Amino acid sequence: MIHRCLPLALIAAGCAAFFAFGLHGWITIEQFAQHRVELGNLVARHPLAAVLVYIVAYVVITAFSVPGASALTVFGGFLFGAAMTTAATVFGATLGATVLFLAARTALGESLRARAGPWARRLETDFRRDAFNYLLTLRLIPLFPFFAINLVSAVLGVGLRTFVITTFLGIIPGTFVFASIGAGLGDLIAAEGPFDPADLLAPEIVVGLVGLGLLALAPVVYRRLRRPPPHDPAQGSSPPNP
Repeated sequence: MIHRCLPLALIAAGCAAFFAFGLHGWITIEQFAQHRVELGNLVARHPLAAVLVYIVAYVVITAFSVPGASALTVFGGFLFGAAMTTAATVFGATLGATVLFLAARTALGESLRARAGPWARRLETDFRRDAFNYLLTLRLIPLFPFFAINLVSAVLGVGLRTFVITTFLGIIPGTFVFASIGAGLGDLIAAEGPFDPADLLAPEIVVGLVGLGLLALAPVVYRRLRRPPPHDPAQGSSPPNP
C-alpha cells in the first residue's frame, strides 16, 4: 500500500516545498517582466533549448499543481509567439496532468471506489459512461480548477486514453487565448504595477469558451432525452389497440 501512495506523496511534498521556499513568488508576470531582456536574449541565442525548458517547467507546474501556469503561458506568448507557446503549453500541461492523474489513480482510485456507497458508485457509472464529453466540457470551460479535474478523473476511474485526449483538446482554446494575450502585450508587459493575466480575458472570450463547453455536452443531453423511460412492471402491458 505504501509504494502505491509514494508517487502522490512525492507530488504533495514537492508542492509543499514549492510554497515553503517561496518559489510561488517567482512565477509571476512582474518577475518575468523584470527579466524580459535577459530571457529574450536567451531565447534568441538558444530557441530550441528555451522551448524545451519551457515545456519541462510546465510539466512540473502542472504535475505538482502549483500556481503560475497562467503567468507562464502569457509570458511564453511574449517570448515565443502565440502558435509556438500554444503547442508547447498544451504538450507540457497534458503530460504534467497525466503524471498527476496516474499518481492519484494508483494511490486513491481503487481504495476510494471500494469504500464508496451505492450513490457514489452510481455517480461513477454515469460519469464514466459519458466521460469524454464531460471531461471535454470541464476542460473547455475555464471555471474549474485544473488540478481538481485531474484528481476527480482519477478517483472516478476515467480511462487513460480518454483523459489524455480530452485534456489535450480541451485546453487548446484557453491556452491560445492566454498565449495570444502574451504575444500582443508589447509595451504593456514592461509597465509597472500589479498585473493579473485573468483581467485581460474579455467577457466575450469567456462566453465563447463556455459555449464550446456546452456544445461538447450536447451529445450527452441528446442521449438522455431520447432514452426510453424504464418500464414499470406494476402497470402491466398496455391493452392492444382496437
